[in-house]
Amino acid sequence: MPNPNKTTYQSYIGGEWVNSSSGETYETFNPAHTSNVVGTFQSCTVEDAEAAIAAGKVAGVGWASTPAPQRGAVLLKVLGILERRGEELAQAITVEEGKPIIDARGEIKRAMNIIEYSAGEGRRMFGYTTPSELPDTVAYTIRRPMGVVAIITPWNFPVAIPAWKIAPALICGNAVIFKPASATPLAATLLTEVFEEAGLPPGVLNLITGSGSSVGNALVESPDISAISFTGSTEIGTRLYARGASLLKKVQAEMGGKNAAIIMNDADLDKAVGGVVQGAFGSTGQRCTATSRVIVQDGIYGDFMKELVERTSALTVGDGIDEANDVAPLSSQNQLDTVMEYIGSGTEQGARLVIGGHRLEDGEFADGYYVEPTIFEDVPLDSRIAQEEIFGPVLTVFKAKDVKEAVDISNSVEFGLSSSIYTKDLTVAHQYINTVETGMVHVNAPTLGGEVHLPFGGLKSSGVGAREQGVEMVDFFTEPITVYIDHAAEAKERARFI
Repeated sequence: MPNPNKTTYQSYIGGEWVNSSSGETYETFNPAHTSNVVGTFQSCTVEDAEAAIAAGKVAGVGWASTPAPQRGAVLLKVLGILERRGEELAQAITVEEGKPIIDARGEIKRAMNIIEYSAGEGRRMFGYTTPSELPDTVAYTIRRPMGVVAIITPWNFPVAIPAWKIAPALICGNAVIFKPASATPLAATLLTEVFEEAGLPPGVLNLITGSGSSVGNALVESPDISAISFTGSTEIGTRLYARGASLLKKVQAEMGGKNAAIIMNDADLDKAVGGVVQGAFGSTGQRCTATSRVIVQDGIYGDFMKELVERTSALTVGDGIDEANDVAPLSSQNQLDTVMEYIGSGTEQGARLVIGGHRLEDGEFADGYYVEPTIFEDVPLDSRIAQEEIFGPVLTVFKAKDVKEAVDISNSVEFGLSSSIYTKDLTVAHQYINTVETGMVHVNAPTLGGEVHLPFGGLKSSGVGAREQGVEMVDFFTEPITVYIDHAAEAKERARFI
């Protein structure tokens, strides 16, 4: 477990651990026990960002010329070190971000999976050959790294999301400027240490900590940053995408979600309730694929609600470091205030509070950001809790007469990240798959997550730009180069092209 006493951590620029050029720092606190300081971190400046970019530009030349299988060998070393240090990083996640330790361990496993997959891409970074319409000509494509790329990550998955951006960027031959969320710099620092220990050349990965407002603009505006991979709010992601496009940069932005699970009359009730409880309250609802809404067909509604309330009531709330707890604190005072505001607006706008709805403040909860798992029903479709991303342990329940109405309710929000349906009817399942407006769909499974060899991302306000993970990750972090080789023995008259 990380030292609960105050420790000062540095940024990582050009292969050196350094202080901010301003000398300014900031502290982070354990959301389960807010009097405990997690650490002191650097408040990086524009000058620090520029130094990191310069280091990446220099180091990137050598890294790009390193054969991709050799880059993969470095990632395999990262994989081994992360496995050895996995518990250390998992506990850092829980102490810093708050999530249950079991979820944090799962996050480390997810990071390991993407690193392993990315390492293998070093031998699968395929171009293709094609017949040319010209005589004595060979035509084929290759992939070239983008150069220096910026990685901007959120606080809710402080190891997994950086890993599924950094590893693909590195295997493709890019240098990386890593800007983690200001709330979770410890996990980012430890992850950077893992890459350093694996022998990644100095300057290929650079870590700058602090507020996005201080250094984020420098990353976006720099002419030496060729691509930006961002995960965060729809508001910020939309602005970043627009500005990046105006500067002719490649940008991918993974943003918000308002994910719905549909429960049909023929669903396996035990499986459906278990999936909804896991999706809604696991990681305290603080993940973009969390189940925020459940839409239940009217024939099973009463039985479903009875079982849902019973299982939710049985969840234990407490410090995430204790494996016995199911629901941990929210990550910050800001998250706590936001969730409580949404709960208040739910009742004000006519929804009926079924269970929960209160902040926990007494006894063991007095020094943390705890909220009861909360369920609303009879929720107006145009209310804020029906339409907006809450990012907390709050579930809204709706009733539908058939699959069409259920899908219409699911599609009635601006987001389109993930969704699920529970049914035994394949016809209904495929009707849902073909009409639901989400980038990821699940049948008889929670709305959560995905696998690293498949694309991750959403539609509408949930995402823009290339998908993450899967073969799409190589598409984003490289540029295709088309090659024509004329091997004729003598010059010939050629057709004139555009």
